[in-house]
Amino acid sequence: MMQVVRETNIFFVRKLIESARQIVWVISGLMTPLLYILLFSPLLKNITHPAMTTAQVLDMFVPGILVLLAFSSGMGAGWSMVFDLKSGIIERLRVTPASRFAMLMGGVLKDVVAFLIPAIIVLVISSLFGYEMHVVGILLQLILLSVLTMMVSAWSGSLGLIFQDVSGVAAVVTSLQLPLTLLSGILLPISFGPKWLQVLAHVNPLYYGVEASKKLAEGSIMNQSVFVGFIVIVVITIITLIWSTRVYNKAIA
Repeated sequence: MMQVVRETNIFFVRKLIESARQIVWVISGLMTPLLYILLFSPLLKNITHPAMTTAQVLDMFVPGILVLLAFSSGMGAGWSMVFDLKSGIIERLRVTPASRFAMLMGGVLKDVVAFLIPAIIVLVISSLFGYEMHVVGILLQLILLSVLTMMVSAWSGSLGLIFQDVSGVAAVVTSLQLPLTLLSGILLPISFGPKWLQVLAHVNPLYYGVEASKKLAEGSIMNQSVFVGFIVIVVITIITLIWSTRVYNKAIA
């Protein structure tokens, strides 16, 4: 076990240094949620009567944006994996006795860090505009969404190993990203939609993440949506990590 932990740390540090050298992508990843908050959230003020205040809009909108940030932070793993394949890094790793699970988790944990840093910045900036911060709720929210990032990262990285081509990964990711986002309630509450849309949303894992994230942001720790959100996200993440480890074992044999 300790050997796997040490190996995971080696791959994690390598991925972290690699990301630090590409600071433009870090800035780009941070700009997307901030632009949503600055340019999209003002449009939500007048959807209720009387119109909501800026703080009320942020209370409704920021939890969903954090889910979007967690989702997008893990999605880049597939492109990174294709780069490693094309540059010969994976070929060199075939001869190492290191655990394939450690290789997987090194990249996954790097993506978790890539989520946490912008997420904290978004929370701090939002709080300056009146977003209410509940410390325990926020901590549990970041834990839940870190697990979500792990799930997406492992899935995306495995797609990179399976397709071994940017176009193949892009085709799958882009075809799923929009419906998953729209059916999660990230931009607007699903309750605003018709009944059939609300039913369809329940097959989307992101929906449970958004619902739990909103309750945790309110400080409602002991809430059914929180329990369900953690169960759904954790179970799917475990299944994804098991599948991804098998993909890594087969691809880097």
